[in-house]
Amino acid sequence: MSNPVHFQARGRTVVGCTLLVIALGASVTACSGDADHPLSAAPYDAAGQISFNGPTDAGKKADPDKPLEVVAEGADGRITDVTAMDATGRYVAGELSADGARWHSTSPLAANARYTVRVSTEDGDGAPGRKVLSFETGRPSAKKTLNVSFGPKAGAYGVGQPVTAELSQPVADPAQRAIVERALKVRSTPAVEGAWHWVDDKKLHYRPEEYWPAHATVQVSSTLDGIKIGDRMWGGTAKPLTITTDDRVVAVTDAAAHTLTVYQDGEAIRQIPVTTGKPGFETRNGVKVVLGKEPFVRMRSSTVGIAEGSSESYDLPVYFATRVTWSGEYVHAAPWSVGSQGSANVSHGCVGMSTAHAEWFFGAVQEGDLVEVVNSDGETMEPFGNGFGDWNLDWNEWTTGSALTGGTGNAANQDTARLRPTVV
Repeated sequence: MSNPVHFQARGRTVVGCTLLVIALGASVTACSGDADHPLSAAPYDAAGQISFNGPTDAGKKADPDKPLEVVAEGADGRITDVTAMDATGRYVAGELSADGARWHSTSPLAANARYTVRVSTEDGDGAPGRKVLSFETGRPSAKKTLNVSFGPKAGAYGVGQPVTAELSQPVADPAQRAIVERALKVRSTPAVEGAWHWVDDKKLHYRPEEYWPAHATVQVSSTLDGIKIGDRMWGGTAKPLTITTDDRVVAVTDAAAHTLTVYQDGEAIRQIPVTTGKPGFETRNGVKVVLGKEPFVRMRSSTVGIAEGSSESYDLPVYFATRVTWSGEYVHAAPWSVGSQGSANVSHGCVGMSTAHAEWFFGAVQEGDLVEVVNSDGETMEPFGNGFGDWNLDWNEWTTGSALTGGTGNAANQDTARLRPTVV
């Protein structure tokens, strides 16, 4: 870059001319003055007047993660201009201090590149100097690669299934989170609005404002590979993911009415008498996503801290168990409570029904379908940490967890450690 510089330094004034100092190798021209004036001389070699933090030994390469710095040595000279450019013609942005004592780069260097640095100086008398430096950069030292793993596995799911992104390195800085989030792409057909939410420093969830459309195709990918995220952290690879959705299946359990009604694409297709959690073991309210199905589960009260022999102890074989929390809340067959199903809540937190109804329900739902509990005296399902409670956040709450919409993430990551083990 060329800049006209008027020298008025150290008590001496140059009048009648403007000196044009061109850092890319142009000569310095004086409009007036005799041949013995220092400003009329050819630029001197400024090698002894400057130092820089690049490698000086042949064969050594600079770390691209470190900024380039050029410093004026001694009290009788200063730097007037620095231009740094790689072999492809890309310039490095930089900043020169007001006193000309130091220049440093403000944009990152590229890895595996060759740079030429042209430095212009002046000495104590105002005479111009010049030095051309060159160096190569290597690979980033102690490089951290941020890889991304998307979930769930490819396949067909219910319309409540969130997309997840697991990061191989923690990312806490809001600006770095924005870089990562901007590179994680989710496209659905039909198209719907959606957003990422930072669950913690290494995990994000993505969901639409409403549930996914039925029979949609959702494609997930990353453009993070090769992108500089932060100090010594660069984006890595991510295997793209495609999932599809089936019919919209929502099962609504009314704990007060002791019924579970299954809706398929908005139409009620079956109402089932059920029992839910009794006082002290109330079933969680709110929306839960089916996590999986287990044909047989052995449920023991000792795993939840209930002493053997007490009135609350149990050791039961359970069939047709549809899981909705990691801590052990299921919709399952409960033949021992058939007399209370439809009229009273007697379970330890699960939704119980007859074996015939449980077998039908087991076959009617899949991962990603929705189970909603209303009118229970229990707490609301946690947003994260115990399954997928994502839908219990309204859209405004959800978007506060995005680094691209003004939030910093983790806004809804509350009480995630409040888990309850397997119950019946």
